Amino acid sequence: MTTKDWTVTRVVRDRNAGLSLAGITVSGFGSSALWLASGIWVKDLTGSNGLAALCRFALWAPTMIGPLLGTLADRTRRKPLMITLDLALAALLLTLFTVDSRGDLWLLFVVLFLYGAADVVHDAAGSALVSAAVDSSLLGDLNGLRMAANEGMKLVAPLAGAGLYTVYGGARVALLDAATFVLAAGLYARLRVHETAPDPRQVTNWRRQTAEGVRHLRTHPRLRPLVVAGGSTMLCAGLNGAMIYAIVAGLGHSPAFTGVLYVVQGAGSVAIGLLSGPALRRLGERRFAACGIALTACATALRAIPSDPVALACSAANGVGLPCVLIAALTAVQQETPGSLLGRTTATANTLMFMPNALGLAVGAGLVELVDYRLVLAVLGTAELLTAVPLLQSAANASRTSAESPSDANPA
Repeated sequence: MTTKDWTVTRVVRDRNAGLSLAGITVSGFGSSALWLASGIWVKDLTGSNGLAALCRFALWAPTMIGPLLGTLADRTRRKPLMITLDLALAALLLTLFTVDSRGDLWLLFVVLFLYGAADVVHDAAGSALVSAAVDSSLLGDLNGLRMAANEGMKLVAPLAGAGLYTVYGGARVALLDAATFVLAAGLYARLRVHETAPDPRQVTNWRRQTAEGVRHLRTHPRLRPLVVAGGSTMLCAGLNGAMIYAIVAGLGHSPAFTGVLYVVQGAGSVAIGLLSGPALRRLGERRFAACGIALTACATALRAIPSDPVALACSAANGVGLPCVLIAALTAVQQETPGSLLGRTTATANTLMFMPNALGLAVGAGLVELVDYRLVLAVLGTAELLTAVPLLQSAANASRTSAESPSDANPA
């Protein structure tokens, strides 16, 4: 593989792809800094762990109505929508300068909820805009780097946000986040893409449009297996994540050791993000996703072994394996969905894949108190391996279809 084939080189050499990645990285830094600082802020004002935890929930909750929110991205041009959302969020964050007591916390939670809702719409619009602005052969590379950038920001930005909060307070973290949104809006404004406004005759009622995105995923023979596998894998990942403190206790370490495991996992996710473009081109979406799920399954089961080197290796393997199905599914959705449907279809796919993770965390939190975590990990590893089987079967079917009818074959 020459340097021209490297994921970073391919993306940076393309103007629109490079600008899109820069916008994602900049706004991701601000978002990652804010989510941690907001919890610390609430904890300082109230002393309540529960209220502090609600900050993360407020940001995440709008994902539950992702299909409805994503429909907005198909009812208008995506580039102006993304710029408007970025600037609106920047203005909204400045209202947090008025929060200085427990009685003002309602405003913080409202801002976080609106922030999360805007993020769902922004994600859907961004997916559709990128698919129009970037050659389809670059989508796998760009989605991989997006994953790498997001995971990289999670390693760096929360520490920066916590440090800024400690010295200057929560409002200054909000100001930093607002500044990143203004910068991201400027980057998106430089994208060169021709968009036409949706045909008013095709803009039907909101519920019908949302149902069209859901129907597209449900009936599409290539997308459905990937999204189902993504949701199943993320459910297992949530259950696996709930075992983390039991795993650390089994290793004989204090709970703080979880931070080390998360850093190693994040490093693995950054690595696969850099390599996903070439891997997708070589394997195709289904095989790439299946390989990642299989690696995650092995790592999940092996975490039951009380060994530091094994635990670190499993965390790295989880970081490498888990994003594969998410990158593959998003790339397939972008490549195989009509532009007019892409916003709501992306939002629906995200909801179907990420909602199970939250459910898994909730169920796992109760399960870990009732069942030996090693038994849970063994069962989860087996379940994840079974999740990969339909993808391999689908890939084989696609190969046979390609041999019989090249015009209908999966381009991946």
